[in-house]
Amino acid sequence: MTDVDVLVLGAGISGLGFANWWRELRPAESVLVCEADAEVGGYCKTVQRAGFTWDYSGHFFHFKDPSIEAWLRARMPGQDVRTIERIAKIRYAGRDIDFPFQKHIHQLPLDEFLECLVELYFRPEGHAHSFGEMLYQRLGKGITEKFLRPYNEKLYATSLDSLDVDAMGRFFPHADIADIIGNMRPGVRQHGYNATFTYPEGGAIQYVHALLRDLPPVALGEPVTKIDLATKTATTPKREIRYRRIVSSAPLRALARIAGVPHDASVFTSNQVLVFNLGFDRKGARGVHWMYFPDRATSFYRVGWYDNIFDTDRMSLYVEIGLPDGATPDIAAMRARVLEDLRREHIVTDHQLVAEHHVVMDPAYCHITKASLLETARLKDLLAEQDVHSVGRYGGWTYCSIEDNLLETRALATTLARG
Repeated sequence: MTDVDVLVLGAGISGLGFANWWRELRPAESVLVCEADAEVGGYCKTVQRAGFTWDYSGHFFHFKDPSIEAWLRARMPGQDVRTIERIAKIRYAGRDIDFPFQKHIHQLPLDEFLECLVELYFRPEGHAHSFGEMLYQRLGKGITEKFLRPYNEKLYATSLDSLDVDAMGRFFPHADIADIIGNMRPGVRQHGYNATFTYPEGGAIQYVHALLRDLPPVALGEPVTKIDLATKTATTPKREIRYRRIVSSAPLRALARIAGVPHDASVFTSNQVLVFNLGFDRKGARGVHWMYFPDRATSFYRVGWYDNIFDTDRMSLYVEIGLPDGATPDIAAMRARVLEDLRREHIVTDHQLVAEHHVVMDPAYCHITKASLLETARLKDLLAEQDVHSVGRYGGWTYCSIEDNLLETRALATTLARG
């Protein structure tokens, strides 16, 4: 039997973030982080092969709170961390449109620009009941059907009519006629919420290493398989752990299951994302960090260029494909199709593939619905009454940034420390 003050489930950004905040606020209390995987980082793991550095996916930090950035960088001495002004494009019918689409429709062919503008002006009115309805009512049929619906349905691998109106929260770049017209002036470019991003030379794992800097060793390969709320005892394959509090970044449906809390698992749906990291023998396109692909005939929804962050001499791509929950992809067939689509889009020409890696992230993007919002709120409140706190993207079954995870866990640690 092990006794701890705080048991943290998951050694990703949220779990490690909370452990750091708590040790700063309550240094005399014991904290144990249990991680089911053999490595720390969650989805912020980094892979290095043949001189290429790739993450499990493109994990870039978009800092809005300077204190969070300063706090992390102080724990990363000697690491080259660059702040980059993001250049994002949308490949639409053979031309590249600046992102976000709804603020750059003037870059479309004239007839399509006028179509989008007219449809925006005469957009339908009423109370939207879904994310799909919201797009038509706020931005009109033209903008919705040319980019927003096909792109987001490729990403989420589900109908937008099943998602909540506010499924993307502040991350959805809204626009009205004034925004669109104002953005047509020469020299004006509107980026959306993530106009800049930071990225360390050693990949996203460097942020994880920064979070590990002042923590005791993580219990790796030790998943918590059962939580007895009555006795405040957690069970792993190796031991039993008595705790005062639990902070969990595990998917909420999994936490409810191991805690024996009745719940509706069916409301917690999500997509999977298959990521191919591809390294080529020479440089490709310059002047772009990532590109969106709304065309449903193209296998991927986004491609990113790692080599354009540090201006290295060989093209280094991540390619993302949205898959339905429960799908089992044929990796070899998908890789072949990805390479074919990259050539068709002229991203790859006579390049030779010299290194590769792939990973399936499951869950990836949560499907935020009215039912999931209600069940999430109910479960989080019920568990919190038992001193079990669920945090992070999957713990809160939400859409958020990496910085949001650190802000959320800092706020939770502050609240609990005052209690």
